[in-house]
Amino acid sequence: MIPGLSNMLGGLSRPVVLMAATASALVMATPLSADTLRAVKHSALRVLDPIMTTAYMSRNHGYMIYDTLFALDENMEAQPQMVDSYEVSDDGLEYRFTLRDGLMFHDGAPVTGEDVAASIARWGERDAMGQLLMSFVADMGQDDEDANVFVMTLSEPYGLVIDSLAKPSSNVPFIMPARLAANTPSTEQVPEQIGSGPFRWVEDEFQPGVVAVYEKFEEYVPRDEEPSWGAGGKVVHVDRVEWIVMPDDQTKLNALMAGEIDYWEDASADLLPILQSDPDIEVANLNALGYQTIMRPNALHAPFDDARIRRAAILAVHQQDVMDAMIGNPDLYVLCGAMFICGTPLESDVGGQTLVDGSGQDQARALLEEAGYDGTPIVLMHPTDVSTLRTQPVVVAQALRDVGFEVDLQAMDWQTLVGRRANQAPPADGGWNMFITNWVGADVFNPIVNNMVGGQGSEGGWFGWPEDAPLEELRLAYAKAPSLEDQQQLAAQIQEHVYEQGYYAPIGQYFVMTAWRGELEGVLEGPAPYFWNIRRAD
Repeated sequence: MIPGLSNMLGGLSRPVVLMAATASALVMATPLSADTLRAVKHSALRVLDPIMTTAYMSRNHGYMIYDTLFALDENMEAQPQMVDSYEVSDDGLEYRFTLRDGLMFHDGAPVTGEDVAASIARWGERDAMGQLLMSFVADMGQDDEDANVFVMTLSEPYGLVIDSLAKPSSNVPFIMPARLAANTPSTEQVPEQIGSGPFRWVEDEFQPGVVAVYEKFEEYVPRDEEPSWGAGGKVVHVDRVEWIVMPDDQTKLNALMAGEIDYWEDASADLLPILQSDPDIEVANLNALGYQTIMRPNALHAPFDDARIRRAAILAVHQQDVMDAMIGNPDLYVLCGAMFICGTPLESDVGGQTLVDGSGQDQARALLEEAGYDGTPIVLMHPTDVSTLRTQPVVVAQALRDVGFEVDLQAMDWQTLVGRRANQAPPADGGWNMFITNWVGADVFNPIVNNMVGGQGSEGGWFGWPEDAPLEELRLAYAKAPSLEDQQQLAAQIQEHVYEQGYYAPIGQYFVMTAWRGELEGVLEGPAPYFWNIRRAD
């Protein structure tokens, strides 16, 4: 059990607080009905392609309209999803995947092996786990005699093929039509939102920053299994889902309590006692591994092109300060220097002790002096519209200033940051030096899924773009490791190396509570919010 998790789940206080304000009805284009589910998400949706970005709103959008070959269940075991059956050759080099009957895209076209091959190839250009998988792939495509079969041929055996295809979070290997996947660079957004998943995109009702709308895809054929995380039967019980954007937490609270919305993805920690005192509201943690909030420097440009200065930035920060400002309730966070999440088999404190005990400031000042830091301002992007992202940059900026950095804290909304962080230009030309983001535990719990420990550089690496061939060799060795003990040793080496080079740092592990109206049944747990299986009680 993760430390503090049992308290977090059941031990929060429940004082009764009277509310005087009424919720403002920002977006009520259609009347509430049993067939419409209204949800407030953690951010507005703007980037619609879940492959070109790791942003969670884009991932969440992907889960609504796309499907996957495999998916993880609640035991974190890969289960077939679009796949009906598969075979692996005796030499471990050929995988043959037979798709389920009845798979259809929202434009009426059947899903084929060609679609799968194009989608996996595009995903494999962007995702760190996908890139590693593709380094083993010699060929893949549709079977010559059966369009319902996808064939992957490896250059040498690789034990993480199925795990890779079941990756549960950013980037998820969603399947889209080949005409879109094959003809759209992975750095650009696909021009149409056509999937084969349980919901279809209602393009003409999309208002960026206001509302996103999905309708049940009547032709979707779910698996005949109980749902578990992203696996199993994706049975939709509502006709329509609306993602409503609301400006502040108080408005969200009032709207939920008044029944004007049904679901609040990331209920504010400050308001939990009010929500928990309302008998008509359910509140729960749907993601037991929690989240990790991280600081990411840009290794391409000064001053963070110097490992000593990147390391100094990490040494300046104390997780306690970040978590107290962001969460406040100690039942909802853990001080943890483990890059691969506390409470998992790969937990290690090597290299991260100063983050937990706050003792790194003198070392940071010494490194800045040794590196000859000249006062170049750090452009730190500051999203102000997401409750779980707006406090960390302020705390980190002050910690950096305390050890001698000049900091330019630039305010923007999260979706602007999502677009800007892809810019590799110098900060003076629209680029950046540092940003802070959050990851679900399932996205960082080992060196293969964790995008921040990759060293592929500016051509294939995740935002921040360190280039480090020895680091990639360590990741490859981890992927081939024959035992958990070997994996643990290699994970500790990777963590130590990443801390020494200052590529990124976890600045707190925390838990987010979700709140919904009590008449909703079937709300699923998992590393992403899922909207199938939810129904209103009769």
